Amino acid sequence: MAFSELLDQVGGLGRFQVLQMVALVVPIMWLTTQSMMENFSAAVPSHRCWVPLLDNSTAQAGVPGALGPKDLLTVSIPPGPNHEPHRCRRFRQPQWQLLDPNGTATNWSEAATEPCVDGWVYDRSTFTSTIVAKWDLVCDSHALKPMAQSIYLSGILVGAAVFGQVSDRFGRRLVLTWNYLQMAVSGTAAAFAPTFPVYCLFRFLVALAVAGVMMNTCTLLMEWTSTRARALVMTLNSLGFSFGQVLMATVAYGVRDWALLQLVVSAPFFLCFVYSWWLAESARWLLIKGKLEQGLRELQKVAAINGKRAVEDTLTAEALLSAMREELSASQAPASPAALLCTPGLGLRTCVSTLCWFAFGFTFYGLALDLQALGSDIFLLQVLIGVVDIPAKIGTLVLLNRLGRRSTQVASLVLAGLCVLANMLVPHELGALRSSLAVLGLGGLGAAFTCVSIYTGELFPTVLRMTAVGLGQMAARAGAILGPLVRLLGAHGRSLPLLVYGAVPVLSGLAALLLPETQSLPLPDTVQDVQNQAVMKATHGPPGRTVLKSTHF
Repeated sequence: MAFSELLDQVGGLGRFQVLQMVALVVPIMWLTTQSMMENFSAAVPSHRCWVPLLDNSTAQAGVPGALGPKDLLTVSIPPGPNHEPHRCRRFRQPQWQLLDPNGTATNWSEAATEPCVDGWVYDRSTFTSTIVAKWDLVCDSHALKPMAQSIYLSGILVGAAVFGQVSDRFGRRLVLTWNYLQMAVSGTAAAFAPTFPVYCLFRFLVALAVAGVMMNTCTLLMEWTSTRARALVMTLNSLGFSFGQVLMATVAYGVRDWALLQLVVSAPFFLCFVYSWWLAESARWLLIKGKLEQGLRELQKVAAINGKRAVEDTLTAEALLSAMREELSASQAPASPAALLCTPGLGLRTCVSTLCWFAFGFTFYGLALDLQALGSDIFLLQVLIGVVDIPAKIGTLVLLNRLGRRSTQVASLVLAGLCVLANMLVPHELGALRSSLAVLGLGGLGAAFTCVSIYTGELFPTVLRMTAVGLGQMAARAGAILGPLVRLLGAHGRSLPLLVYGAVPVLSGLAALLLPETQSLPLPDTVQDVQNQAVMKATHGPPGRTVLKSTHF
């Protein structure tokens, strides 16, 4: 693994890595707001049918002065399922008999009502405008709101499939720059969408770019960081998502109009697009692709930023050719995406790591739906999700360095699953205990996400790393799309959804025991490196840290 030695020479954890971390993780915080924005921009406000007696000044002129808004509401809107004013129906004609103190609340028939043919009136005390109120995504059209979220998640799934392979072919930094621009333009355009289908289209384009940013950020950080600092850097990257949750709640609390909120969370990516041109391309990828001169320039630039002047002068094309001869020779054989499943040593890694990604996405959305059902304040809930994530991910960093990748991955997934399964035994009356278990499970999933992000990058070689990460992101988004459908099982048994939500991470965590440990190992560059590692493990058994270091695997 000659590149690891080159990286140590130019500095694997110095001023360059700090600057790179800031430049890449700040966009991750704003990216999280794009993913969580529809918790606020698509919030469903209280609503009722538009009726002349309440909403038409001409009709109000003929109403006796003794009648107040509450009386007019009574004669205009029938009671709903919870004895509140019905949200989707109104009386065809005012039912004045309902004001008779000797009458009954049921002194009317269903035939006397009709749908909201003149539209709806929305409560704007919390949000001045949402996409639900703008395009009337209520009553018979209520299914369009979750459809918008599903379209967004589908966009991330497609983006992971596309940009994983594109990045392996054209480079990490170039694709990342394009993704920043795409997110900025599409997000801004969504704020001015004239119709709901156009809004969904632009949100789909935003989601495509979101997938590319997440994958390329993770890979650039990993490929420019030394082995000993990799867990720290990737944990900080993961914390960007946690702080993004808090940022989302803060921005949404101050901006209550959906279009303005969409603009506020999209505009920063224009700045990201501008400064991304100064980011360094992955020298590891450049060298493996045979672009020695470009790789040399990037290494010299990093050495200069890290203050390694002596190394900068000794780095030459001849030195790189000599150091990377074995890797360059092995990389001449093209590595296709099919190699992830067909190559000995990679097939099992691909299946198990993809299963771990799926379990994270599937169960996270299951728990999120349960938390929303608790009826907490929407802004407080958003902050809580982010705050719980922070200590969980910091604790993951400690576990990754002490227990290793495999043990941490197993423990985090199994813990999250057991918390969900435990809620099957807790009565619904004990809301505080159910909430505590849900939050604990959410923390376990935060740890699982941090671990799988690091683990996936370490399991696969440079020539296929982005493709493998993209496959994992696809699996996570597929899980997110399928997760809500499991709630339909509740019609056959109240505990069935919890059983499925809990069993998936537990089984996935146990499957992770089949993966090799990668702690303290340099990143593999070629498929041959992975196969050599598997051969050495079979020959010598599980190596310790000292043996790993001496063999460069």
